[in-house]
Formats: sequence, C-alpha cells, structure tokens
Amino acid sequence: MTDIEENISIDNDDTTYILQICHCYYDPFLDCARQFSAIFKGTKYRIVTVFMTGEPDDAVAKAADSDEVIFLGHSSKKLRGLKLQVIREIHQIAKQYPFEFCIAHRAKSAYVGLLATKLPIYSIRHSFGDFDRASRRWMINRFQHRVTILAVSNAVRDEIRLNLSHWPAEQIVTFYNHLDVEKVRNELLPRSLAREALKLSDTAWVVGSVGRLHPDKDPKTLIRGFALALERLPEQSLLVMIGTGRLENELKKLIHSLGIENNVLLLGKIPLARQYFNAFDCFVLASDHEPFGMVLLEAMAANLPIISSDCGGAPEVVGDTGLLFKLGDADELADKIAELANGENKPKSLTQQRLENYFSDESAKHTFFSQILKSDCFAILQPELKQKVTTALTKLHQDY
Repeated sequence: MTDIEENISIDNDDTTYILQICHCYYDPFLDCARQFSAIFKGTKYRIVTVFMTGEPDDAVAKAADSDEVIFLGHSSKKLRGLKLQVIREIHQIAKQYPFEFCIAHRAKSAYVGLLATKLPIYSIRHSFGDFDRASRRWMINRFQHRVTILAVSNAVRDEIRLNLSHWPAEQIVTFYNHLDVEKVRNELLPRSLAREALKLSDTAWVVGSVGRLHPDKDPKTLIRGFALALERLPEQSLLVMIGTGRLENELKKLIHSLGIENNVLLLGKIPLARQYFNAFDCFVLASDHEPFGMVLLEAMAANLPIISSDCGGAPEVVGDTGLLFKLGDADELADKIAELANGENKPKSLTQQRLENYFSDESAKHTFFSQILKSDCFAILQPELKQKVTTALTKLHQDY
C-alpha cells in the first residue's frame, strides 16, 4: 500500500465524491479551493481537494474547508514537462474514491486531471491567454467530450470562445468568483483601529488600493490620477497602496517627481489586507485587463465606493454600483476620484444587493446546481440551507 492509499479514508455509504485539483495554495488560489468547497456544503457531495505543490500545512487544510485535503508535496519544477509522477499519484487517488466529476483549477490541473482520470472535468480558467498556446488548444480539443470550461468572467469566457470557436457555447460558460460575505465583513477592523494599525490620521481622506506593484496593475496611472485630483480633494488626502512588486523603485521616483511624497504611502505587503479596508474612504483598481478582480468583492463587502478601469472582468463586478474610467486615462481617473471626494456616491444598498445576488457563496451554490451541473439544487440541499438560497433568488428576481 502506498503513502497516498494509507492516508485515504472513505465512508461506506452513498456519499458522492468530487475531486478538486489545485496547482498550489498560495494567494489567491487557496481561496479558489475554498469557494468550490463552499458550493457543496450541505449537499450529498463530499469534496476531496488535492494540492499538487506545497508541503502539508494544517492552516491551509483548514482554510480550504474541504471534506478531505491531500498534499502531494511537489515543487513547481516537478510540474514542468509531462508531469508523469503527478499523473500517477492523481490516478491512484481517483481509484480509491467513487468520484463523480473533477474540478481543475488552471491549465496544469486540467492537464493532469484529463490524463489521470476518466472523469468529466470542470476546467476553471482564472486568467486571459490560457489558450494562446497551440499545445493547450490541442490538448483541450483532444478531450473536448468530457470538459466544461468555467471562466471567472464574461471577458475571460469570450476570449476563450474566440480561441475555441468550434466549441458549443454551453461548454464555455461564466462562473463568477464569490465570497463568504459574512466572514469577510466580520474580519473587518473598525475604522479607528484600522487607521491606527496603518498609522493613518483620523482626519485624512484616504484613497485605498491593494495589489502587486506590477505593470498589469497599472499603478502609475493610479498615482498620476491621484496627483491630478489632489487640488480638488480635502486637505490631508492620502493615497495608500498595499502591495509589493518590481515597480516599487520606479513608483517612488514617480511620486518624487510629482511632488506628492507627503500624500502617497507605499505600505508594502500586509497579510489579510482586506481587514483594514475600513481605513479607506474609497477604493481604486486601475488594472490592465483584470480577469475578475477579487479585491473588488472585498471592497464591496466593506461598503466602499469603488472606481475601476473599464476593461477585463472588473466592469462586470462593479456593474452600476461604482465608477469606471478608461484604462490608462489619468485625467478621467482624477475626475472620478474628485467626484467621490465631493460626496457623489452610489447608494451603498445597491452595492450590497449586487454582492449578495451575484458574488456570495449562496448565489454561487444556486448558479452551479441550476445552471452548471443542471441539477435540482433543492433536491439535494439540506433543509437549513434552502432558506438562504431561496432568499438570494428572491432578491435576484426583485432587483433584476
């Protein structure tokens, strides 16, 4: 018996199992695993999550919130090339459980799942460019008969449909990321404590941003837009940027050249940054073609007014509850920041309705069972969860 077989325990009942394969568990992909675990809570399904890279970690296993978690413990280097050892290990796991289907996050997990099992695969695609490579198109086409592609936004979905133009539309669909809204809200620090922790003045008007200091996030436009808006903002206004990346030194030079050193704070990486969102007065995402924008959901949970670039999946998240500016247009961004500073905000109730109706765990559960899996979710949900789903659906029909 192998080490993997020794660590597997299966209930002898009619439980239906789902295999979830994840490349890794660093942010944000650990939460992606949690999101799908949440969908099957209270149903007949048990989800077994396999992390191909990374050593066993009790905190990771808890955060994944799956019924069982298996760590294969490989390095990223081991997942290059044919991945034969990983395929053998996943195949071995698949023989031990009566799996009904597989959820595979990102390209490598889908590749392994297709070769290691004969299961139907829900291939979760989190980024643009996944099928730009001919080899990836060949691979997915080879197994088209047992693959459904779930894209995290319509923007990602539409790009994939262009690359796989011969596929039926129903095999490439949108399935949004989602939050445990109540948990995220409960993690938020009160405004005074959040500002104290970040060493921010109680009286400052604060524009917040969280993300890597990388060209994909376009932090230069954010800084330029803030500088252009500054004279129209309240005194002591600040731009607070949380995150690290290769552009840090360039951004410091830009801030100096604009003469706004006293108004911009680069705070570096802060663990669980979303718990400090109450320190902000508004939130800005300037990204260049963000596939989805999970941080926008976290800002919505904190009831923050939001400004976002108008490309990628971000406009789908914001909808009509926030403000959009043309990607890279610092002048338009400045106007939007000034607009929020002058109190021209959308009603917070609209933001909360949108968050609950489209991006909560409860709404995702309904969408998956009624539209993706095409099952009657009410037939398998435990009674205590039926009311939550019914309430979410009622709101959806009333508001939209």
